[in-house]
Amino acid sequence: MSTTLLLVQALNGLQLGILLFLLAAGLTLVFGIMNFINLAHGSLYMMGAFIAATVFRHTGSFLLAGAAVIAGMAALGLLLDRIALARLYPRDHLDQVLATFGFILFFNELTRIIWGPAPISMGLPSWLSGTIDILGVTYPLYRFLIIVVGLLVAAGCYVLIHRTRLGMLIRAGSTDRMMVGALGVNIARLNTLLFVLGAVLAGLAGLMAGPILSAQTGMGEPILILTLVVIVIGGIGSVRGAFLAALMVGLIDTLGRALLPTLLRAALPPAAANAAGPAIASMLIYIVMALVLAMRPQGLFPVKHG
Repeated sequence: MSTTLLLVQALNGLQLGILLFLLAAGLTLVFGIMNFINLAHGSLYMMGAFIAATVFRHTGSFLLAGAAVIAGMAALGLLLDRIALARLYPRDHLDQVLATFGFILFFNELTRIIWGPAPISMGLPSWLSGTIDILGVTYPLYRFLIIVVGLLVAAGCYVLIHRTRLGMLIRAGSTDRMMVGALGVNIARLNTLLFVLGAVLAGLAGLMAGPILSAQTGMGEPILILTLVVIVIGGIGSVRGAFLAALMVGLIDTLGRALLPTLLRAALPPAAANAAGPAIASMLIYIVMALVLAMRPQGLFPVKHG
């Protein structure tokens, strides 16, 4: 494999990792701080993609689509929290898993009723359709924009959690919720803010993925599995861990799919190598997760308490 192709695949791995981070950041905060398992997080990603595709088709503006996704997902997150999920926060994990799995089915049927079973493609405006030169390699501008947006979101999450009063309350709440509540902090409102933030980040991931994957019913389930792998590897509740683990998973998956078929051709027929390479690359992610669980059950970058 040439150096140019290797660099392109590495950039693709970073782009996949960034999309995973946008999903994992919200999910790890909700899981790690609220102790709430939200299997419907992938459905919020799907809803973000459908909202973006619909607004873009009617307006032709990617910026308006982005604004609609942020506003729409914030409203949807608030609605879900107030109507259904707030009652589940104090319940055990089995109740949470069953209820949020029900929301997966609900949102899949809702998108099928509203938008139909066919995927909805989302184009790009001309100013995002070009290419950019990176270290002598021509790379799609939009995919590079995904990387930049993800880095900005990661920086914003760091500032929010480590440099603001809200972040201080979030970190304190993850350590001792009872004490924070006793000091007069409205824990219910804090939970709502966290869930809405997670919904917006999931919708943003759907917006960014829309032009690449198209919006389609059920698109949230496969990426939810990868997102759960990311937060297990990174450490539940750790945004830094989610960021680094997402990049790791993205690079392992993308580079593995690109390199393994070539390496396997030394021992297997080309057809068998081409089939086995991507399958082994997918397995590598779960092997890494198993090794992390065996050696560091709390994750590679766990939240430090105290």
